[in-house]
Amino acid sequence: MCEARSSKSRYVAVPPRDVNRRRVLAGAAATLCLALFGIPAATGVVAPAPAHAEETTPRILILGDSLTAGYGLPREQAFPARLTAAMAAAGHPVSLIEASVSGDTSAAARARLDWTLNGSDKPDAAIVELGGNDALRGVAPEQMRTNLTAILDAFKKRGIPVLLAGMHAPLNMGDAYGREFDAVFADLAKKYNVVFYPFFLDGVALDPALNQGDGIHPNAEGVDIIVKRIMPSIDALLKRAVANGARRAG
Repeated sequence: MCEARSSKSRYVAVPPRDVNRRRVLAGAAATLCLALFGIPAATGVVAPAPAHAEETTPRILILGDSLTAGYGLPREQAFPARLTAAMAAAGHPVSLIEASVSGDTSAAARARLDWTLNGSDKPDAAIVELGGNDALRGVAPEQMRTNLTAILDAFKKRGIPVLLAGMHAPLNMGDAYGREFDAVFADLAKKYNVVFYPFFLDGVALDPALNQGDGIHPNAEGVDIIVKRIMPSIDALLKRAVANGARRAG
């Protein structure tokens, strides 16, 4: 397992070397992640919803890392399942296309994005949650900016509205790195006019009661707080999807 680095004001996701107990993405993504970064790829891809559900609910693609893949949690307690349940309870059911890979950097996600988007499930909207592993690897913020720009360009080209979830760099990377890293998300959110959620782990990071034993990945209670806090942003994302022609149940 990679070394955890945290502080009172900054927090990043650490890519585990143990694959999550979830279904592995089809060969292309798994092979690519292993070849580029020497880590196993784990994902939370689930079986497509029944045809009738797909016809009446918007489809949201989640492109992220272990935080949205649900590392260390039973499937029913992970972010995708809890978000799906919360949206249904609010009267706005959604169908999620899970494409998160534990350990993913922005480069890895960019490399597999076309393969993901060319699948049989066509998303009406997307959540992009990346960046923590870039900081852990000391990736230059400008390189992360280039990768995230390419990802947002791909969604824009296809007319898919995006919710961009931000992340913070660890303090031990230095103040200059931290400022440049953190600014990437706000800059791109403004440039592409996406729905922006500044910090995915807001309200959960560094609270032992809301994290698993590693102190990094949210536990079930932490996931529920993330879902509760991000719900208004998800609703804003869905409104954009509906404006683009996606059908919304409820």
